[in-house]
Amino acid sequence: MDRMSIIQSLISFPGAEAQAASAGATEAEAMDAYSRVVTTVAESVSPSVVRIQVESKQGRGGSGSGFIFTPDGFILTNSHVVHGGEKITVSTPDSGDFSAQLIGEDPDTDLALLRIDAPLLRSAKLGDSRRIRVGQLVVAIGNPYGFQYTVTAGVVSALGRSLRSQSGRLIEDVIQTDAALNPGNSGGPLVNSRGEVVGVNTATILPAQGLCFAISINTAQFIASKLIRFGRVRRSYIGVQAQTASLNKIIARHYELDTTTGALVLAAELGSPAERAGLQEGDVIVRLEGEPVEGVDVLHRLLDEGRIGRPTKLDVLRGARRIDLTVTPDVRPS
Repeated sequence: MDRMSIIQSLISFPGAEAQAASAGATEAEAMDAYSRVVTTVAESVSPSVVRIQVESKQGRGGSGSGFIFTPDGFILTNSHVVHGGEKITVSTPDSGDFSAQLIGEDPDTDLALLRIDAPLLRSAKLGDSRRIRVGQLVVAIGNPYGFQYTVTAGVVSALGRSLRSQSGRLIEDVIQTDAALNPGNSGGPLVNSRGEVVGVNTATILPAQGLCFAISINTAQFIASKLIRFGRVRRSYIGVQAQTASLNKIIARHYELDTTTGALVLAAELGSPAERAGLQEGDVIVRLEGEPVEGVDVLHRLLDEGRIGRPTKLDVLRGARRIDLTVTPDVRPS
């Protein structure tokens, strides 16, 4: 039953007209309050949102969004927006166009850091993505299809999602929202009702409606700090090609394993830490330093920067035998 039908059905009762008028007024007030929040957020954050134009060596171009997050010109955007770009131009709302320097990028989290030398820049206020709740209002600002400073609004649909990046690794702690995103929105801010950036818009699932995703701002700040310091994010690597595979249930029960799947080694690269440690094709990695390895994605997550150069114990199934190997991860090549 639509709203008009509901109102008409109510007028047969005493006092129904007054109740209907009151309900209409309450609804109007709620819509006005919603509009004021979106308007205020858009007005406060839009001056920090930039349009990014990229030209490659082949002469091909693309565009996306980003936002200024420090007054001295650092800009967060998506790696896929700027990857392979020979010339990057940033358009600011107040100061015009500027040539941008790519400080670094991290395809594993689809984040990149630019910098421009420009006066009077307005940086966005950053929030804490750990305080987001499902159902709360969020606003996305960007440049879809080149239409500058487009605003859409919606709610947080889910938290803690995982999204596979173009590098093949999973991006953890992703925010799902139904605030409409389109090509060109990538890299723009996802903002809460207080005007704080809580995410970096990154992807949609087509042709689904209302399935849009943003990388949490806490992840983005961590990655940005690494890019400012090193120009890239250092991760450890052991040099295996692997895939997630099921374990033999009898063997898993015999060794009291915490998981029914593991990382099946398809090959160990020549001269890699894995080859030096003795890993072979057909081995299944089931634990790393006592942590269950349920598959390739978990193995990637456990091989963080802190493992570089540190002897690391692997629990491996080789046929029906469980063996212990020690591998010393290297810095993963760029």
